[in-house]
Amino acid sequence: MSGETALHGQRSLFILSPGDRDGLSRAAALAGWRAIAARRSKDAAQRFLHSDAQIALVDARGPAEDGETLIEALAPAVEAGGGAIIVLIDESALGSVTALLDAGATHFLTAPYAPDQMRATLASAQRLIDRLGGGTASSQRAQRIRRGDALFWELDKGGRVVRLSDNLARHLNLDRQVISPGRFARCLPRAERRSVIAGLRGMMRSGRTESFAHAAPGRPGDRLVHHLRLIDGVVAADVEWLSDTHGDDTTGRDDLTGLRSRQAALEWLEKRSGVATTILLLSISQFDRMNAAYGQLVGDALLGRIARRIERMAADAAPGAVVARIAGTEFLVGLTGAAAASERATFLARQLIGAVGRPFSAGDHLIRLTARCGIAQSRADDDATRLLRRAGTALADARAGGGEGIRIFSAEKRSRQVDADQLETDLRLALDREEIGIVFQPQYPIGGDHMTGVEALARWNHPQYGSLGAGMLFATAERSDYMLPLSAHIQAEALRQAAAWPQALSHLRLSINVTAADIAQPGFMPQFLGLVDGSGFPRSRLTVEITESGLIENVAAASALLTALRAEGLAVAVDDFGTGYSSLAYLKSLPLDYLKIDSGLAQDIAGTARDRIVVRGVIHMAKSLGLSVIAEGVETQQQLDLLAREGCDFYQGFLRSAGVSSAELAAMALKG
Repeated sequence: MSGETALHGQRSLFILSPGDRDGLSRAAALAGWRAIAARRSKDAAQRFLHSDAQIALVDARGPAEDGETLIEALAPAVEAGGGAIIVLIDESALGSVTALLDAGATHFLTAPYAPDQMRATLASAQRLIDRLGGGTASSQRAQRIRRGDALFWELDKGGRVVRLSDNLARHLNLDRQVISPGRFARCLPRAERRSVIAGLRGMMRSGRTESFAHAAPGRPGDRLVHHLRLIDGVVAADVEWLSDTHGDDTTGRDDLTGLRSRQAALEWLEKRSGVATTILLLSISQFDRMNAAYGQLVGDALLGRIARRIERMAADAAPGAVVARIAGTEFLVGLTGAAAASERATFLARQLIGAVGRPFSAGDHLIRLTARCGIAQSRADDDATRLLRRAGTALADARAGGGEGIRIFSAEKRSRQVDADQLETDLRLALDREEIGIVFQPQYPIGGDHMTGVEALARWNHPQYGSLGAGMLFATAERSDYMLPLSAHIQAEALRQAAAWPQALSHLRLSINVTAADIAQPGFMPQFLGLVDGSGFPRSRLTVEITESGLIENVAAASALLTALRAEGLAVAVDDFGTGYSSLAYLKSLPLDYLKIDSGLAQDIAGTARDRIVVRGVIHMAKSLGLSVIAEGVETQQQLDLLAREGCDFYQGFLRSAGVSSAELAAMALKG
C-alpha cells in the first residue's frame, strides 16, 4: 500500500500540547488518527480551522499553561464547526473536570492511559460530532469547508502550481499567492533549498509526513518550519514559527472563515490612502431562511465554503486581492492596480455572484443562494470608513434593484448608482456620441498557443458610469426597445474593424452575435448578407452566433435561417448554451458548426462530480453531432485542463485574455 493510499480516508486529530506534542502525535498515530499538532494557544484556533480535524485534544497536564486557558483559545473555532474537545489531565486533577467542561471541553482522558482508552475516547468524541452534524459524511464535509487562512501552502497534483495563504505569502515577501514551484524555492535561502527538495522527494517516495525548516526572509533569528503531508496526491504543508518574536499571525482573522476581519480590512484600506483602490462588498441574500431550514451548523459551514469560493476566485482573477468577512454574510474584496479598474471590478463582481449562485451540497439536498454586490472606487479625500460606507450604499441599492445585482459608486462622480431609467434615455444618444465601442476576445484551440478566432463584444463608454459591459448594455436595450438599432451598429462596427485588420490577423475567424430580435425581422437574411459583403470581410471567416434562448422560441424558423446562412458560406453557432432550456435533443434539428457553452457551465467543470457529469454530457453530445465545442469564460488552468480532458475544441476567457482593441489584437498576433 502506498503512503498516499494509507493516508487517504484517515481521520485527523488536532493536538494542542505545550510540552508533549510529539509524544501525543505518536499516540494518535497508533490509534489510527493523523495528528496536526501545535504548542502555543495563541495561534491554535487558526491552525485548527486550517486543518481537516473535527476533534481537538488539549493537553492540560502539568503547570505549563492553565488548562481552561488552552480550551478557551480553541473552543469558539471548534464549536463553530460542531466539533469536540478532549482534555487530557493527570489523575490527580479529576477535581478540575467540571471547570474544564464549563470552559468548552466535551470529553476528558486521564493520564497515564492505554492505547485502547485513547481509541475509545476518540470514538466517543466522533459519535458526538456525528450525532450533532447529521452523520459522519455531513460533519466531515462541514469541517473541510471551514479551513482557515493561517500559514500554509499546497502543491497541485501536477507539481506545476504552489498556492500559498495570504499570511505566508506576506512573510516570504511574495506579491502573489499562486506561483510556480521554482519561484517558491527561490524565495527560500539558497543554502537551505536542498533540504526543501529532499523533504519533498522523501515524502513522495514514502508517503510519510516530512518536515523542513529555514530562516525567514528578512528576519534574522526567526525560522519557519513546514510540516508536509500527502493527501490524494496533493502536497499540503502547515507552517509555523520556531520563535516567538515574529508577532501574532492571527491578529485580525475571522475565526469562522479564516478570512481577514472587518478591523483588518479597515486597516488595509487606511494604509492605501491616496492609492487607487476599489472595494467590492458582497452580501448573501436571505441567509437567515437557509439557517432556519438547515440549522446553524450547516449555515456556519456554508459560510466557510462561500469564503473559499470568493477567496479562490479573487486570487485567480486579481492576484493580490484582499478578502475579508465584514459582518454576518457580508464579504469585502479589495482591489488595487489594474484590477481596480471599473471594468475588471465589475467583471469580478459578476463572477463572484455567479460563484455564490452555484448550488452547495448538504447531505441529500442542494442549497441555492443568491448574492448582491456594491462597488466603490476611492477618491483622493477618502478614508477607509467613507469608502466602505459608499460601498454599503451601493450594496443597499443593489438589494433594492433588479437586474444583475451590482451597483457602483465611482471616484469621479459622487454617485455611480446605475439609474436604469436614465440609462434607457442615454442609450438613444450613445450611438450618435460614438460611446458604443467594440473589443475582441481571442479564442484559442485547446492545447494550442496561437489564436484562431475572436468574438466581437460591445462596450459602452458611458460619460457618467464609465465602461459598462455587454450584459448591462443589452439589458438596457431590451428594456428600452432599442435592441435592433444597437445590434445593427455592433455588427457593422465589428465587420468594419475586422475588414481593416492587418495581414497578421488575416487568418482569424470573427464571431458576431445575432439576437432573437434580429432573426425575427422580415428580410433579415438579405440585409445581413449585404452588410457583410459591403464591409469587405470574407464570408468564409465569419461565424454567426445566436443565443440558445433566441433559437428555441421557433426551432423550425431558426433551422431554416441557419441552413440558409450556411449555404451562403457562413458558419453558425449556438451561443451561451446552458443559460436557457439547455435541451440537447433540439440540437439535432439545427444545422450548426459550433456549440458555445456558457461561462457558468464551463466553470462548473471544476465543481462537484455532478457538475462535471453535466458538462461532460453537453460536450460529448455536441461532439457526437459533429459540432466543434467552444468554452466561454475559462478563468483557471484547472478548468482548461478538465475541458481538454472531455474533448472541448476551443476556449476563450480571462485565463488568456480579456477583450482587446484591434490594435492590441494585432500586437498579440505579432508576438506569436
